[in-house]
Formats: sequence, C-alpha cells, structure tokens
Amino acid sequence: MTGTGDVEGRAGPPVWWWGSRRDAVVDVALGVASAVECGWEGIGFAAEAGVPAWAGVLFGVAVGAVLLLRRRWPVAVVLVGIGVTPAVMGFLLGVVGLYTVASSEVPRRITATLTSMALAATFAVMYLRSSGDVEEAGPTVVLMLSVFVAVALTVPPVLLGLYMGARRRLMESLQERADSLERELSLLADRAEERAEWARTEERTRIAREMHDVVAHRVSLMVVHAAALEAVAAKDPARAAKNAALVGDMGRQALTELREMLGVLRREEPVVRAAPMAAAVPVALVGGPGFEDGPSLGELEALVGQSRVAGMAVEMVVHGEVAAYAAEVEQTAYRVVQEALTNCHKHAPGARVVVRLAHREGEVAMQVENGPCDGEVPEPGLPSGGNGLVGMRERVLGLGGVFVSGPTDAGGFRVSAVLPVGVGG
Repeated sequence: MTGTGDVEGRAGPPVWWWGSRRDAVVDVALGVASAVECGWEGIGFAAEAGVPAWAGVLFGVAVGAVLLLRRRWPVAVVLVGIGVTPAVMGFLLGVVGLYTVASSEVPRRITATLTSMALAATFAVMYLRSSGDVEEAGPTVVLMLSVFVAVALTVPPVLLGLYMGARRRLMESLQERADSLERELSLLADRAEERAEWARTEERTRIAREMHDVVAHRVSLMVVHAAALEAVAAKDPARAAKNAALVGDMGRQALTELREMLGVLRREEPVVRAAPMAAAVPVALVGGPGFEDGPSLGELEALVGQSRVAGMAVEMVVHGEVAAYAAEVEQTAYRVVQEALTNCHKHAPGARVVVRLAHREGEVAMQVENGPCDGEVPEPGLPSGGNGLVGMRERVLGLGGVFVSGPTDAGGFRVSAVLPVGVGG
C-alpha cells in the first residue's frame, strides 16, 4: 500500500487497502464525484464518437470510479487520467491523481515523468480544441491559453502533493524521535531509581556497620568491667566503685555516639534530581553521615587505653611519621582496630594483644594480633553475630584496600588491613 499523506490524524481500523475508515470515506466521496463528472462529460464524448449516450455515460462512470484506487495504485490512476484526456473528461481524476502520486512514496523520477506526460497531453488537447473553437484568436493567444490551462491543471496539484508528502515524512520523523526520547527518559528514570535503591542499600549497610562497631565495642567493655565489678564487689569496695564508674562512663559514651549518629541521620539534607522524570536521591544516601564527625587515628591511644583499663594486656606500636589522612581513611582504620579489640575481649580474654600502626608512602597499615588465651580469665560470655570481620572487610575493600584475617601459628588470631591514603584526599 502506498501512503498519500493527504489526511492527517488517521483514525479507526483499516478497511481493505485504506489505512482507516476516514480514508475510505474520503476516497469514496472523491470517486463518486469523479464518476458523476466523467459520466456527464461522457455524454459529449458519445456524441463526438457517434456512440449511444448511455455507452458514453457508462464509460465515463467507469473511468471516474478509478479514483477509488488512488491509494492502492496511484500511478495507474494518473495513466488512466492521461489516457482519457483526448476525450475531454476526468479533470478531477487527473488533478487528484497527480496530487496522490506526488505526495506518496513513488520515486521522484516517475512523478516527474507522469507530470510531464499529463502536461503535454493537456496542452495538446487544449491547443487543438482552442484552435478550432476560437477562430478570431491568433496562434499566440491560443498557445498561451493552452500553456496556462496545462500548467494550472498539473503543476499546482504536484507542488501541493510534494509539500504534503514532505510534511508527512517530517511529522513521522518527529513522532519517531519523540517516541525514542520518551523511551530514553523512561530508561533514565529506571536507572535513576536503581541508583537510588543501590545508594539506600549501601547506606543501610554502612549505618549497620557503624552501629555494630559503636555498640559492640562499648558494650563489650561494659560487660568486662561489670564482670570485674562482680568479682571484687565484696573484697575490694574501692576497686568495685572504680569499675562501676568505668561502666557508667562506657554507657554514657555509647549513648553519646548513638545520639550523634541518629542526629546526623535525622538531619534534613538537600535533594539532588538527576534529570526530569528521574527519582530524587537525597544527598545523605550518597555520602551518608559525615565522616568528619567520626573518630580518627589520633584517638587510637585512648581506644587502646580503654582496653588496658578493662584488664587487657595490650601494647601499641607505631611505625613511620604520623600524618593526617582523609576522614574516611582515618575512620576506617580506627574502626578496624576497634572491632579487632572487641573480638579480643570476646574470644581471647587474658591474651596478650599487640596493635601495630604503620605510616608508609601512599598507604597506612594496621594490625591487631593476640596470642593464645592463658585460661586464667573466664570468658565474659559476650554474644557474637559473626558480622565483625565481614564489616571490617567491607570497610577496607570499599576504600580500595587489602584486608587479611586468620589464626596464627602460635594459636592466636591476626587482623591486618592496608588502606591507600589517597582516597577522598
């Protein structure tokens, strides 16, 4: 089927070779009008040809009805119009046929050929008939009149058809681009939602690690001090009072850190929109609670001191020149040492622990190693969820570092991590 593009806004289901019911109605109306015109003109043709009038009318109706096929076979319709030009009939057939050919996807060379044929046939018929009908007019007037009529009946419908065909193709191209843009925007919205969901998942994981590190370490120290308090309560009241004060301090510190973390989470953050139609992603989900508010390497001495006060034999060794690093690097290093010391309190009571911190060119390394338990100190009975090593590994690998943990040959356990200092700097 060849589209003509003369009817905008197609509607309804297709009917035979028509694209819609509206196209069928328009072509039927044009076909009826053309059949009536050609049937009327067939009377004169029959008189000139010496045939019965009814034969001329019947011939004209058949010729005019060919216009119904203009969308199916536009070239054939134009050829029929050219063929009946000597009979002086089918003006509507010729005009609409040329328009249809010009506006359809027929190759331009065929359109030009048919237009030239129609122009020549119309000119020849008009010139011959005008020469006999207008006896007083000179040949120049007859020639100019014939040219004018031929051009008027062929050129305007062809130009209009070319314009409508180009306009239709432009509208189809714009519609295709609009559909493509809508699909791209929908895809971008889906990707933005996926990124937002990924950011929320990452943030929940990070918050869970922070909560685990803060609560596990503080509560572990509180349990150790509480056990010591229970053991010396009756024998050494002064030491029991000291341990009770330490338990209170640990509890207050844990509550303070939790309040600070919850305060950061509740803080209102601006919203970043990736694109129109895309999901809004809070900045807090991307960066999370500020690393600047977290602990740093400078607080490791105090952290180790808390474990000493709790009765752990822990030594801290620092290699290299102390330097300041990015906030996330220092916080991650602190949390690794903190969680490793918590595990020592849980699983290696009474063991000797060594904390090593090495400042190197381009990286900072930390290691927490405990020896075997002496068996003299009872286990505090702290629960273990198995998330400590997992959280440490996630933290270190998230910054592009290296994390290794496992038992030692002496029967203890070692946790080692190396962080690149260029992260976030």
